[in-house]
Amino acid sequence: MDFFGTIMAPFKWLVSVIMVGFHDGLSFIGLPAANGWTWTLSIIGLVLVIRAALIPVFVKQIKAQRGMQLLQPDLKKMQDKYKGKTDQLSRQAMAQEQMALYKKHGTNPFSACLPMLIQMPFFFALFQVLSGISSAKAGGQGIGAMSPEQVKQFDESSIFGAPLSATLLHGTPPGGNVVAVWILSIVMILAMTASQFITQKQIMAKNMSEEAMASPFMRQQKMMLYILPIVFGVGGINFPIGVLIYWTTTNLWTMGQQFFVIRRMPTPGSPAAKALAERRAAKGLPALPILGGKKVDAEAEAAAAAAVAQARTQRTQPQRKNRKKK
Repeated sequence: MDFFGTIMAPFKWLVSVIMVGFHDGLSFIGLPAANGWTWTLSIIGLVLVIRAALIPVFVKQIKAQRGMQLLQPDLKKMQDKYKGKTDQLSRQAMAQEQMALYKKHGTNPFSACLPMLIQMPFFFALFQVLSGISSAKAGGQGIGAMSPEQVKQFDESSIFGAPLSATLLHGTPPGGNVVAVWILSIVMILAMTASQFITQKQIMAKNMSEEAMASPFMRQQKMMLYILPIVFGVGGINFPIGVLIYWTTTNLWTMGQQFFVIRRMPTPGSPAAKALAERRAAKGLPALPILGGKKVDAEAEAAAAAAVAQARTQRTQPQRKNRKKK
């Protein structure tokens, strides 16, 4: 076993354990053990377990992103301070001040990637498990916690006539429907890339402050908005259908999760935060403290909401004209 395989072995075992656990549970309640939908639901169950375990990490990610939003004005001042200075000492001083700003706000530029980085080993492990199904079946072997019998069941299972171990690029196992593999793979790839694009688009359109939108970091985000879906879309032609099910499901989870965050815990100063303040003011409710924000931000939001409520409830009194003295 190579170095990469040694690192991935525990993740492959954990992924297969979760899948087998869901498969055995679904079989216990009456679903056919060799049915493709039973294994599909097992893959979806794997997504739910992993994403539920990542919720604490996601909360930390939100806090770190709030910190990135709050430091944008200071970061812009620092960049203006060192603008045009290319000597070594100025670069070192700028780097030190930048790290001090990140430490002060409890954030870093890579915080947004943390959930994806944690999830990637599980994704690669699932890819290796599903890609090795056919060869394991031919050798009469198991994979991780999957027994040789379960490996055979998975290899022979399909949904809509498309085997779960089939890929768009590398062909269809014997007994599979080639047309079904093409149609299902293309639909899943489109759903996977579209959900990822929509998630990032709604963050940039509704959940970023004006300072963040004007920052140099935002230009990189706009590039990633289009690059990442293309990368995953092109890579999707190599993914088994089971992996496409996993990645599409996790993207849909992320989209729903971000929709909840944008509506209920928006970034301070963003259009979503203003919309939340207006909704709560219309109901006569105080503003909620912003997750990861400073106390002054919460007080400012509360004051803004109170001003909106007061402006809506107060009646404009008619002004009497001053009578001229006789």
